[in-house]
Amino acid sequence: MENEAENIRLTVTDDELIEMAREARLAAHAPYSNFEVGAALLTSDGRVYTGCNIENSTYSLTMCAERVAVFKAVSEGAKKILKIAVVADHEKLTPPCGCCRQMIWEFSMEDTEVILANLRGDVQKFPIKELFPRAFDSSWLQLS
Repeated sequence: MENEAENIRLTVTDDELIEMAREARLAAHAPYSNFEVGAALLTSDGRVYTGCNIENSTYSLTMCAERVAVFKAVSEGAKKILKIAVVADHEKLTPPCGCCRQMIWEFSMEDTEVILANLRGDVQKFPIKELFPRAFDSSWLQLS
């Protein structure tokens, strides 16, 4: 399976995934913050899912781009994220919020990569376990 995942990973380059996230960002609905974010994730079965942030005047109902992409992927049967690109128009590269990190972790693989990019062409990559150390997952729910 590892060789298969490695081959799938090569079918979509990081640059292509970043471009898909940039395009997804264009659909963002962010009239309150004006902070538009796009995400694109590659699953272990080779499919790509995109998402954009969708704000609501009741801020608690706002959905981040990363979670939109994760929900789309999972609702279509994907269970493992190989990598995810997140793009925002900000000088500093914008990492996923804590809630999104938890959702990415839930469907991550051992080496799931989070790619941060901005419209200026800056890119930085992190393994999810570096962005989300000591994550809460199903292993904590097992009775000892």
